[in-house]
Amino acid sequence: MVPDAQVHFEPRSALDLHLTLAPLNNGPWLRHEGGAIWRATRTPAGPATVRLERTNGSVDVRAWGPGAEWAVANAPASCGEGDDDSGFAPAHPLVARLHREIRGVRMPRTLAVFEVLVPTVLGQQVTTEEARESYRHLVNALGDKAPGPHPLRVPPSPEVLARTPYWSFHRFGVERRRADVIIRAARSAKRLEQTTQMDMPSAYRRLRAFPGIGVWTAAKVAMVALGDADAVPVGDYHLPHAIGFALEGTPRSTDERMLELLEPYRGHRARVIRLIIAAGIGAPRFGPKKPLRNIRDR
Repeated sequence: MVPDAQVHFEPRSALDLHLTLAPLNNGPWLRHEGGAIWRATRTPAGPATVRLERTNGSVDVRAWGPGAEWAVANAPASCGEGDDDSGFAPAHPLVARLHREIRGVRMPRTLAVFEVLVPTVLGQQVTTEEARESYRHLVNALGDKAPGPHPLRVPPSPEVLARTPYWSFHRFGVERRRADVIIRAARSAKRLEQTTQMDMPSAYRRLRAFPGIGVWTAAKVAMVALGDADAVPVGDYHLPHAIGFALEGTPRSTDERMLELLEPYRGHRARVIRLIIAAGIGAPRFGPKKPLRNIRDR
């Protein structure tokens, strides 16, 4: 199928598409096929399907749907072209090695704030596995068929989620508290999207002004939708342990100690986090695995 819009761009530095877009996760909204990444998204101009592939040193971008032109124009930002790591000179041996060996990890700037917010809210105080399953079911049930040749689903629009009663979220494994956060945010989605035009401190203030959006959620959203290379999701269950184990060998740590360890990298703290995650470094886990919950009656 002939795309509705197409462009090639030359990355100005090393780019690994798969690692850069890893925070978007895989699901009915995003698939890897060979060397290409297919992504369904909502743009200010409407839904779009975007295909990204590295070819001969450049990035081939093809898009379908009403939002194709917008998606193509903003594809470089989504691939981290606005990310500047020129001041990043890690002194810690491990961080320096990861920065040298894991090339092309950039901070994406998708400009799709509400689209990033929904799966982030679903990740509040639950296991990663549970959150991903909830979002996958939500997109399949409430999302739209994506334009173009690939069988994807566009994540549900704010309008759809705004009129979805909280009890309908139970079938996705989502209790009322998280459902209410999503519904309220959906009703004011335009105010959320305005953060893409703000400086970072103002964007954080706007995000955190929404009920149910705290430090952890705002940082996770800013790291992907706004391209914040300094975002630190304080309040994460596993992250302080992973950072502490990577940077000083301690199997258990705290948010306070994590912030101390990351302070020398201020301005690039999210970059350090991304490198450690990309390397698969995690603290040893103790005790039984947390069971998945059944909240259908809540």
